[in-house]
Amino acid sequence: MALTFEQAVLEQLGEDGIRKLVRAFYARVPEDPVLMPLYPEGDLAGAEQRLAGFLVYRFGGSQNYVEERGHPRLRMRHATFAVDGAAREAWMSNMREALDECVPGERLREALGKFLAQVAEFLVNR
Repeated sequence: MALTFEQAVLEQLGEDGIRKLVRAFYARVPEDPVLMPLYPEGDLAGAEQRLAGFLVYRFGGSQNYVEERGHPRLRMRHATFAVDGAAREAWMSNMREALDECVPGERLREALGKFLAQVAEFLVNR
């Protein structure tokens, strides 16, 4: 039986690989003039932990994110931030670089990039 997308991500990257991807993304954020102002008080470490926890949970790994924060409610959690098309593009540009750096295999990288682009589009609120 074929693996689901979620199972494939978790099997191929593992929780540590997902965390590595998120760490590579957040390593780029301080240099991004569009994204950095969106992080209140420069809370990159907290944001990194939350995104990693969400992705691990979303792909079938540890349930710690939900146990600590409840249902993801992504749109509600991002409603106070001005997420416009420029922010979406900056987020995806940095994420694509992190995907290229951290995700082996073009098919997985493309599928994960497509999933993350859908999430980024969903969060646009301006």
